[in-house]
Amino acid sequence: MQHIVIQRGDPALPEVYKLIEQLDHYLTHLYRAESNHLLSPESLQQPNVTFLTVSIDNVIVGCGALVKQDEDYAEIKRMFVLPEFRGLKIGRRLLDKLESCARASGLKLIRLETGISQPEALGLYEKAGYQHCDPFGNYTEDPLGIFMEKKLV
Repeated sequence: MQHIVIQRGDPALPEVYKLIEQLDHYLTHLYRAESNHLLSPESLQQPNVTFLTVSIDNVIVGCGALVKQDEDYAEIKRMFVLPEFRGLKIGRRLLDKLESCARASGLKLIRLETGISQPEALGLYEKAGYQHCDPFGNYTEDPLGIFMEKKLV
């Protein structure tokens, strides 16, 4: 049986940094530069960010971040699970933990931006209760982008 741990992580650790590089590589092959809204590992170390990692048997296989934007909402960023570990519901566990962190912070809304070429991610978010919405924050309309939000109860 695999031992799965979701915990706060440091994006500057070499194994986490490598994971983020893999995510960047994946996204830059799916979307043009102006459609990628990537946060650097350094920006994931800011006080308004909760950065989580997922480990299976002490190997980091996924990550995700919750970026508090104001008193009412946070944005999910950098959700990623290595391809060879997909299908194990790791993304759903990570999303649940990020939502739990948001609730614990008193937030009422989570938003995210993802892309049209990621049907698995879209399915995950839709099954978790996220609804399509208009662009928010500094985002603008993008034919390759999909914006979603979920009200936290």
